[in-house]
Amino acid sequence: MPERKIKAVFFDFMGTCLDWHSSVVQALPPAIPRPAASKLALDWRKEYFHENSKRVSQNLHVEDFDITLARTLDVILDQWPDYRSHFDAQIKQQVIQAWHSQRAWPEVSAAIKSLRQDHGLEVFVHANGTTRLQLDLVRSSGLEFNMLFSSQLLGAYKPRQEAYEKGLELVKLKPEEVVLVAAHAYDLRGASKCGLRTIYIHRWTDDVDEDMETIRNEFDVFLESMDGLGSAVVGL
Repeated sequence: MPERKIKAVFFDFMGTCLDWHSSVVQALPPAIPRPAASKLALDWRKEYFHENSKRVSQNLHVEDFDITLARTLDVILDQWPDYRSHFDAQIKQQVIQAWHSQRAWPEVSAAIKSLRQDHGLEVFVHANGTTRLQLDLVRSSGLEFNMLFSSQLLGAYKPRQEAYEKGLELVKLKPEEVVLVAAHAYDLRGASKCGLRTIYIHRWTDDVDEDMETIRNEFDVFLESMDGLGSAVVGL
């Protein structure tokens, strides 16, 4: 029997594995109508990615996730002045903490369990953010991984090359032996440049400005959910 090519799976975490949107919307002040709360949450998420991109381009140090969230929330509230009065210091802290408690998308737990038990693969979180955040999210979601790699721990944000290279170094695997599973095209593009295989998971909450028809043909595999993830991974 030929040796399996893929030996480990790196997972982006928030968005890819976890439904961040429901947690954040639920934590927003109830006086905000739910459609507006949903849009505000999506705008906040986009602003967070914009801020991270700026930090990457300027080669700045990895910042605590909560600090970045607090700063970007203020930016978003400037764009939503009708709702600014609903956010005092306590409410701001409450909605930031909501990012630390998220449920997994319905099919994710079974998909990860299958990778580990049915296919004998190692599975890792490889995501921007802090280690404390990842520990909290593992607890709230109930997902199990072999190890958690945060940008704080790796010392670099994705999609910087060193973020992927450090992860590979720690697990002692070659790029072609690892697949990155993510709902973010920028992340998969960075991983691909380092030689990792790539699987895109389409989530309605993320990559809202990307052209999905382009994305479908850009990476090794495109999936609408993690159903069938095991077959996709072993088929690479």
